[in-house]
Amino acid sequence: MPPASPAPSPPSSVAAFAIPALILGAMAMGISPIFVRWTDVGPFASAFWRVGGALPLLFAWALVEARRSGASAASIWKIDGAILAAGALFSADLLFWHLAILKTSVANATFLATMAPVWVVLGSGLLIGEKVGRGVLAGLGLCLLGAAFLVGMSWRVRPDHLDGDLYGIATSFFFGGYFLAVRVARRRSSAGKITFLSTVITAGVLLAVALATEPRILPDTIESAASLAGLAFISHAGGQGMLAFALGHLPAAFSALVIFLEAVAAGLAGWLFLGEAVSLPQAIGGALILAGIFIARPQRGG
Repeated sequence: MPPASPAPSPPSSVAAFAIPALILGAMAMGISPIFVRWTDVGPFASAFWRVGGALPLLFAWALVEARRSGASAASIWKIDGAILAAGALFSADLLFWHLAILKTSVANATFLATMAPVWVVLGSGLLIGEKVGRGVLAGLGLCLLGAAFLVGMSWRVRPDHLDGDLYGIATSFFFGGYFLAVRVARRRSSAGKITFLSTVITAGVLLAVALATEPRILPDTIESAASLAGLAFISHAGGQGMLAFALGHLPAAFSALVIFLEAVAAGLAGWLFLGEAVSLPQAIGGALILAGIFIARPQRGG
């Protein structure tokens, strides 16, 4: 991805609206494991429905954006290199995430996947021309420590899980790349268009994989179909859509830190819906993540 000049800092009023959207997006993505657990299809089929089921809603969003800006409906389908990269990287992210879940423990997969902000911080200066300040670096350190408390305490090194652990690292790498690609794409395109077109690419890849590897992709029960709808509309259309919106107004490095809230949301959802207790280390981890995000937040007028 070619370097690009840094985007100007957004007005504080816009940033104030973008940060809540980013937080809500992270929480929406963080509850996706609950929806996946309630489905009766395989991991790649559920990954396909996560993106494929969201396409009608995302298309409507992109169409509304185009009409409001005076652009034609045909402009929705104009793709550039950054959007193409976002779709390809998100496809790889979901594929490796599900492989990690199959090949290693959930704790290992989750902890390793939370390394995505490290790649975003490294890539921000090297690839997209955005400098990373000390506050973001300090926030990253606190968030990583929080992630270690939140899910890392259950992390285990086992030789038979090595390939799954590598898949978890690959997940973080590709999700970090997705962040950077969307940030660059937002310099030229609207959030709805980017989310729609990147989802079209991802849905095509995941449908091919699901058809090739799983016996069926259609749910058998209404409950399972409802869970897949929640995965599509809440976790993907809502989560990725709000992320794309926020990345048009906020630096990629700070935005990536907020995604640590996915782990917090997953823990809260497990407590609320699955009866899974929240331990003291998990509570400490959540508090450290919140502190890290607060320290790294964009400063007014900065």
